[in-house]
Amino acid sequence: MSTEPFEKPQIIAHVQQSMTYTLFDAKWVPCSTKFVVLGSHPRNTGALQIFEVTKGGVNMVSECEKPVSFKCGTFNASPMYQRHLATGDFKGNLQLWNLEKLGTPVYSARAHEEIINCIDGVGGLGIGEGAPEIVTGSRDGSVKVWDPRQRDVPVAKMEPVEGEASRDCWTVAFGNAHNAAERCIAAGYDNGDLKLFDLRTMSLRWETNTKSGVCDLEFDRRDIMMNKLVATSLEGKFHVYDMRTFNSKKGYSSLIEKAHKSTIWQVKHLPQNRDVFITTGGSGSLCLWKYNYPGSRSRTLDDGESEGVMGTVTQLQNITLSSQPISSFQWNLDKPGLAVCTAFDQNLRVILVTKTNTL
Repeated sequence: MSTEPFEKPQIIAHVQQSMTYTLFDAKWVPCSTKFVVLGSHPRNTGALQIFEVTKGGVNMVSECEKPVSFKCGTFNASPMYQRHLATGDFKGNLQLWNLEKLGTPVYSARAHEEIINCIDGVGGLGIGEGAPEIVTGSRDGSVKVWDPRQRDVPVAKMEPVEGEASRDCWTVAFGNAHNAAERCIAAGYDNGDLKLFDLRTMSLRWETNTKSGVCDLEFDRRDIMMNKLVATSLEGKFHVYDMRTFNSKKGYSSLIEKAHKSTIWQVKHLPQNRDVFITTGGSGSLCLWKYNYPGSRSRTLDDGESEGVMGTVTQLQNITLSSQPISSFQWNLDKPGLAVCTAFDQNLRVILVTKTNTL
């Protein structure tokens, strides 16, 4: 009998919990067995629930309902001792919540005129050098950077110039935070634009177009010199960019891989191995991938300038969990292979991926 299927990592839906509202995001509470689920009730109010993983299931620890639906959240800008959750909602509000006292946010700002589609953080949880900062992207076309210690006014703002059409910003990601001075933001838009902003020089460092709406972006690590960036798209393809070598004529080298037969909603790198990542599909599927580096990551061209050399990606496993898109996915920082995900079938799932230590 062949043992080959058992030699591959397996993706297992360990717990499945049906909910009564639309789920948009789920995030692990750092250094705990709890996670937060964000979403929208049928009456367009915000749902925030905290669950704890127990033996054989999950138990709800606390919940609250807020006037405006939640779209996204992150703990990445919070110090470990606080573990404040930053959220973006459908009316453009950025808020920070103390999970022990959910009555009133500890920080609130009217960040955008329209829905906050995406949020990311850096400088918290011991990840990334420098000050804690939050970045938000909105349907109004702007990308803004916030310091939780400074109220109401963003520390940086990237938006279309006057007369230029604004594009819906679908995703933002921090990267290159390897010292206190360096920090970059990647932003993806509905028309396929991908822009890299340098916060040290306050300039547009690089831009390209993927020819299809950019649904999600993630650097393989936020707290190192830029290494790899993965961008997912509406048309079921993802792009892997080698961010170590920049060519003035060609930009960053990349490869394109067809992953799902539908939109790729999310990409998340395994915290314990930056070369392994998972993509979530509009058809309810998960695909696990590994990036394989080439023998040499750059080569010198005839004009004396260097360009990046791409490796390959290998699909390690795939599974269909739902009939609806998987809207969010997050790995656990402490337990390799443990993850939580939400889908538009109104189910949250705790996922186990085996053999992650051997990949």
